[in-house]
Formats: sequence, C-alpha cells, structure tokens
Amino acid sequence: MKTTITNCAVFIVFIASLSVGSAREALVTTDWLTERLDDPNVRVIEVSVEPGVYERGHIPGAVNFAWHTDLVDPTARDIVSKERFEKLASQAGITEDTTVVLYGDHSNWFAAWGGWIFEVYGHEDVRLLDGGRKKWELEQRPVSTLPPSHRATEYTVESINNELRARLNDVVSVVEGEETADFVDVRSPDEFQGKIFAPPGIQELAIRAGHIPGARNVPWNELVNEEDGTFKSKEELKRIYEDVGIDGTNPVIVYCRIGERSSHTWYALRNILGYEVKQYDGSWTEYGNAVGVPIENPSGTVWTGK
Repeated sequence: MKTTITNCAVFIVFIASLSVGSAREALVTTDWLTERLDDPNVRVIEVSVEPGVYERGHIPGAVNFAWHTDLVDPTARDIVSKERFEKLASQAGITEDTTVVLYGDHSNWFAAWGGWIFEVYGHEDVRLLDGGRKKWELEQRPVSTLPPSHRATEYTVESINNELRARLNDVVSVVEGEETADFVDVRSPDEFQGKIFAPPGIQELAIRAGHIPGARNVPWNELVNEEDGTFKSKEELKRIYEDVGIDGTNPVIVYCRIGERSSHTWYALRNILGYEVKQYDGSWTEYGNAVGVPIENPSGTVWTGK
C-alpha cells in the first residue's frame, strides 16, 4: 500500500509539471553563456529595437533577427508565418533540439518577442540572456563584428501553440464577461490613464487613448533592475503582481501598444512565475482603433488628428 501511495504522489507531481503555465529555467546568466559560446547545441540570437546595434558589435556567433522584418509578416498585421519561421531557424542552424538563447537591447523587449514566437511555434528549449545587451556590455564581455557562419539545417515546426496568443475577440469576450481573465497593461501610467496616446517621440497609432476596461497597470520596467536590466527575483515579481490583485488564479492577458513591451511581461509571468498567460500582440494599436469596443479613459483626452 505504501508503495502504491508513493507512486501515485510521484505521478501527480509529474502531471502538475506538465501544466501550461508551469515555471521553468528560462533565463541564463552572462557567465553561463560565456562558457557555452562554442557549444554547437547552443544558438544565440539577437533581436534588438535599435537598427545597427548588432552590426556595431554582437555576442560572438550570434545570429541577427530583425523584429520588424523577420519576426512579423511583411504585409499582414500578423506574426511571421510558419514557413518563414522554419526558413529563419534553418538558416540560423537551429534544430528541434537546439538550446536557443535570445538577447537584445531595451532590457530584451524584442528578444522576449522572439522568445514568444519560438514558443508559439513549439520550440522546446528557449531562454533569455538575463540583462541582455546592457549587462553583457557592462561586464565588458567579448563582442564581434564578424557575421556568423552556421551550417544550415532543415527545421520543421511540429505544432503551433495558439494558447499563448490572444486575439481581439478573446479580449472582447473577457471585457463583456463571457470569459474570465486578468488584463495587465504594461505601458506607462500616462498611456494607461489616457494622458498620452503613445510614448514620447513615438508615432501615434491609435485614435483613442486609455486602456481596456478592468486592466491593471504594471509598467514593464517595474520588473527589472535598473542598473543592469536583469529581472527582479521571483519573489519580488510575485509581490508586484499580488499588490494589484493578480496571483495566477485567473488566466492573464498582457498587452502594450504593439506587443514588444508586453512580450517582456509575458515572459516573466509565464516562464518565471509559471502563470497561465497570453500575449495580446494586437495590443492598444488594435484595440484603441477597433469599432464598437469599450475603453476606459480617465483623462478624457480626444484625438485631434494632428
């Protein structure tokens, strides 16, 4: 009887570890990566916001993915197609068993977007370099201006995890009470309150300001250490969300303006805290322009069309 009970307990733990939102080791340190730069089973990919930073110097052997051309559909408002993703991964020398490590500028905004894309397309081992370019450069780690040379592979997407992505109709279903989820708006407080339509210096893409009804505002930069761009501890992250009433009991939907900042939050909620979370990559650009959907705009601003 004792053996049976023990076996049942092990089985239950095993099943629990397979849950959609289970936390995993999804961050690597600069020390860890430095020791594995020549490991053929590790592929490093840079996805940065600012053009030209990769060319000025990148982690040796890193492949450059341009977020605005490689990781999105060039004509549709959509993520990169399955076929294009397979081609990118193949050109980068990635196999289904490769450990993919992504990094970039702006505390890994678009590196996290890349991580989200890899997970949507079912890649098993995806990690972020904690602190990204900022920490690597602060520590004066080696950089290279040479283009990498990796033998091409034949990468195949075996499955697509659509459970990691929220669409407009999913969001509206929650707003109208048909489904249950917690919204996290990761934009600045001024964007959330409707005081501004877009971050300073960034083109306005929505004709309404404000936020999705019921959303909690947790700006993405509250999750990182300012000095080096690394994520705060798991305990600190958990406390940040508990303070606004989010503890992982309900599914979470994250959004920002176009999906890059919310990818960073998505990564923390899913892969560090283990919560069930979807990225609404349409974000405020889609929702703020959609016809017939309710918003909350505490500032009462009105688009002038300038």
